[in-house]
Amino acid sequence: MDITALVIFLAIGAAAGWLAGTLMKGGGFGLLGNIVVGILGAVLGGYIFSLLGIAAGGGLIGSILTATVGAAVLLFIVKLIKRA
Repeated sequence: MDITALVIFLAIGAAAGWLAGTLMKGGGFGLLGNIVVGILGAVLGGYIFSLLGIAAGGGLIGSILTATVGAAVLLFIVKLIKRA
């Protein structure tokens, strides 16, 4: 992975983490937190979309959408665990 791909990967993670944080709780988690949530969300979103038979990714917008959906699901699960 070259430096350009790494920067794009981190930017997508940050954008997805921020979007999911905004949707789920009304705010982000800071730059590092957004990146972590976004990257974990991308993995989870790709897995969820593959289970549903939906092609994940497909360009910048598709990658951000996949990561955001996964990050929102991740935050929802974390919220459920924290309540229990």
